[in-house]
Amino acid sequence: MDSLLRKNKGVTLIELLVALVITGILVAAIYRTFIGQQKTYTVQEEVVDMQQNVRAAINQMMTEIRVAGFGNVSMVLPVTIAGKTFNDVVNPNTPVAGSVTILSGGGATTVAAPPASNKVTVNSLTDSHGNTLFDTGDRKYVSIGGVESYVITDISGNTLTLSGTLTYSHPVGTAVYGIRAISYQVDGAGTLLRDENTGAGGQALADNIENLQFGYLNANGNPPAENADIRVIQVTLRARTDAPDPEYKTDGGYRNRQIVSSIHLKNMGLEP
Repeated sequence: MDSLLRKNKGVTLIELLVALVITGILVAAIYRTFIGQQKTYTVQEEVVDMQQNVRAAINQMMTEIRVAGFGNVSMVLPVTIAGKTFNDVVNPNTPVAGSVTILSGGGATTVAAPPASNKVTVNSLTDSHGNTLFDTGDRKYVSIGGVESYVITDISGNTLTLSGTLTYSHPVGTAVYGIRAISYQVDGAGTLLRDENTGAGGQALADNIENLQFGYLNANGNPPAENADIRVIQVTLRARTDAPDPEYKTDGGYRNRQIVSSIHLKNMGLEP
């Protein structure tokens, strides 16, 4: 019986301590692995958010900048909106250095009745979102059919009186566009702003923008002598992650991405 008891004795204190140490090492290793994976996931999530942020912003800029001049905007230059005067379809460094303002037709209604010589009746004075398209203030510039533009001198009901006589025939259903002045710039907080210059101020397109630059080329790929000669706008947009990575030793711990896009202005230099 004594022999059987000796064979079934429990673990010693030393064995228990060794087991605890081994368990602690294993737990620490698992925890370290978990923390490492969590950091990797967080960094990847930050990078993905940053990439989506900058791509969405530059895609919208490309869409709007590409149609600069649409509506034969040059017929009503210079354009004054909200007290700001824009002399060209593309206005570099306007309203501030490093920004750009482009003019184009956008947001449309349609011709409701055969136009008179200098009058056009439209189906609505607002777009599909309920935004005002025309008035005799900051929204007084209009493009008929995208081929000729005028200043609205009076509005009676849905009838627009124009500053000149229509050149072309515009049947019922022809699109009628409001002419917009859209500005892009980055503020001191690193927010990319889009401003339609109608009093609402700049609206945020993207956050955490480190740099925004515009370059301008003429049809031959050279710097233009005049703004009217601009045919390509090169946009460089650099963004960073929202939070720094303590283990990333470059750029203060912020990971960044830069996108460069050359936007060809398809409406510049064209005659209707």
